[in-house]
Amino acid sequence: MAQATGLARNRVRQILPDVYLGRWSTGPLNSITDVPGVLVHTQSVEPDGDVHTGVTTILPRQNWYEYSSFAGVFRFNGCGEMTGAHWLNETGLLSSPVIITATSSVGEGYRGVTEYVYRHHRRADGEVDLFMLPLVAETYDGFLSDPARFAVTPEHIMRGIEGATGAAVSEGNTGGGTGMICHRFKGGTGSSSRVIKGFDLRGDELIRTVGVLVQANYGAAETLCIGGVPVGRILQREDKLVSSTAPGGREPRKDGSIIVVIATDAALLPIQLQRLAARATVGLAKVGGYGNNTSGDIFLAFSTANKIPVKDVSMAGGDSPVTGYTPAEREISMSDNDTLNGLFEAAADATEEAIYNAMFMAQSMTGFKGRRVEAINLDDVKRIVEGKRSV
Repeated sequence: MAQATGLARNRVRQILPDVYLGRWSTGPLNSITDVPGVLVHTQSVEPDGDVHTGVTTILPRQNWYEYSSFAGVFRFNGCGEMTGAHWLNETGLLSSPVIITATSSVGEGYRGVTEYVYRHHRRADGEVDLFMLPLVAETYDGFLSDPARFAVTPEHIMRGIEGATGAAVSEGNTGGGTGMICHRFKGGTGSSSRVIKGFDLRGDELIRTVGVLVQANYGAAETLCIGGVPVGRILQREDKLVSSTAPGGREPRKDGSIIVVIATDAALLPIQLQRLAARATVGLAKVGGYGNNTSGDIFLAFSTANKIPVKDVSMAGGDSPVTGYTPAEREISMSDNDTLNGLFEAAADATEEAIYNAMFMAQSMTGFKGRRVEAINLDDVKRIVEGKRSV
């Protein structure tokens, strides 16, 4: 069994102040909500000891129902679900809240976003002009939570849309990450951000932000690395690697999934955002993720820089002479491809840190059928990493 930790649960920078997490500074909250306009809500759904699930809601902008955002998706390994991804890849546009939840709750997520639109965005005649395919992503929490209970409801989804704020994201056992497991320790929700100096079209200096939110539910314990130190291997050698127990000896699946959402206010086109989303793989690999065969490792990146009116996309309503057969130009901004390296590094580094935050903030949990997953022992982590031991 894991030893009781003397250190209080806290984020990686508080536990390991000297750990190297990349060259870029964090935003003031060190959270995805450092990206101006991005709003988040997390809610756990735990009616009893057998259910530990929840929902995380991300609004790309407060008026997401009026303006779409350019976006891109990267699939590292596809044993998972992200609804709406086909249309997003077709158009490069994100026109929906981003819902992250458990595998068994994808339908409720889809229904909740759709029902919210019908409750709040109908015309006087009852019709809805807003064209939208909800984006709902999932990871599996069935070791610690009974998926057959279907505890998440459309009302939870609508509550998340209404309650999203720009505050720092709650981490660990919260939101869609409530019942998740990472590197066989307790996992969950984590976030981080980076700020980078850039220049506008006039050459004036400005600051751009990259923010990341993860729902971490993947990985083997022995592959875990923290700050470049093989913590999992060292714990294994010290015989301190027991991270989960269950009546009958059953353990969690050997691999799982991770959803990574990257937000930025840098002006990027959809193809550039696909490239940015791919850099989450670098951060995942630094922690010890391999993208195993039955893992759903799906990454989304979106930019708030360009605002695309939703009704112009749907060609619905109004007296505009523009139709689907009339090509019409729109002014947009983009970043030079030769200037993207800092954004790429920021996305990778913030992904790495967000995974650490998910694990460091998570609490040990006993759940469905008495199964228990221990949080990683922060005293051991601090001793190992600060001692820079290796194998």
